[in-house]
Amino acid sequence: MAGRVAGKVALITGAARGQGRADAVRLAQEGADVIVVDIAATLPSVTYASPTLADLDETVSLVEKTGRRAVRVRADVRDLAALRAGVDAGVAELGGLDIVVANAGICVPAPWDDVTEEIFDDTIGVNVRGVWNTVMAGAPHLVERGGGSIILISSAAGMKVQPFLVPYTTSKWAVRGMAKAFATELARHNIRVNSVHPTGVNTGMTGEGLQAAFAKGFERDPKLAGMLTNLLPVVITEPEDVADMVLFLASDESKYVTAHELAPDAGVTEF
Repeated sequence: MAGRVAGKVALITGAARGQGRADAVRLAQEGADVIVVDIAATLPSVTYASPTLADLDETVSLVEKTGRRAVRVRADVRDLAALRAGVDAGVAELGGLDIVVANAGICVPAPWDDVTEEIFDDTIGVNVRGVWNTVMAGAPHLVERGGGSIILISSAAGMKVQPFLVPYTTSKWAVRGMAKAFATELARHNIRVNSVHPTGVNTGMTGEGLQAAFAKGFERDPKLAGMLTNLLPVVITEPEDVADMVLFLASDESKYVTAHELAPDAGVTEF
């Protein structure tokens, strides 16, 4: 039985672990070959552990266990030239490109007056410039292919303001707008562009450091704590939950869905 993205090729950034790895494996399970991109090195400003080359290699191994091919690209999404070179090489090896998942991102929670210039610049650099770079590196191949799907991973923070996340919230609203802007101009090439807005996802980004930073903020302003409450009875979701949404947007099941926000958010943006 053919998979839902059988014969397609996908590009996924931030693929060394967590949500990006889940996306890569899910698409491979449904028949796609993948180009997996990660910096696989220390990330700017973040307090949680950075992805490693071993993590990226493990993603490749998990994809190959499904019977699909994987091309590893070690690149910083903020470096357009390096990203484009890696993507071009991967496309040449795999024979084309149909799906782009701009997933790479960082999150450094802090009360507004603890945010440094470095934190703000790094967050915007990775989460906004990096997403733009990913589309610029991938979209020309989709144009050449005659169509495809571009999926920009935003956040619930890109639909509803969240406390102690000024740079992150700013970046994720920008990603939401970027998806709509690209969707407008790429539609004539039969390319769909949508954004995905998860609630908290169980990855290295959402570990003890993030919880400690929120706790510090809530001590200062307790009434804001409810802003992070999911409507459904779940505290946090899993990377695979988001990957299911990515698969839907990558497949022909969503062939007429473009310029939209899809939110596997457990209702956090409505509460």
